[in-house]
Amino acid sequence: MMDIREIYLPALAMVVLTFAVWWRMYFARVGQMRRERIHPQKVATSAQATALLTDSRAADNFRNLFELPVLFYLALVVADRMDMVDGISVALAWAFVLLRVVHSAIHVTYNRVMHRFAAYVAGGMVLWLLWGYLAVGLLSG
Repeated sequence: MMDIREIYLPALAMVVLTFAVWWRMYFARVGQMRRERIHPQKVATSAQATALLTDSRAADNFRNLFELPVLFYLALVVADRMDMVDGISVALAWAFVLLRVVHSAIHVTYNRVMHRFAAYVAGGMVLWLLWGYLAVGLLSG
């Protein structure tokens, strides 16, 4: 049996990724606001920010990191609580993280939609495989 903590290392990696994207978003927004002398109150709402801030890649990606990854974090807790931390669940968790890193890297840099979409779909499929694996364990036990 694997060390139960191994299932939480991919979660830690996702937290690091989320922090890195947050940091990039912060510097991109503050940088543009300084360069263009945009007063913070002029971007108080998302509609105002959309109208004034031209580079939304990091902000868009940051929001993405609170969509499918919510199900990912829950899957890790379920794997732990149901004693399903094994090579399969850990490998699927790391595969999801890797694909989210690829998705984020594409999104905040050159942002080619079809490349980003391929990484997103692949990550989603890995997440659904993880949940399928957990469902089989939950329903058969």
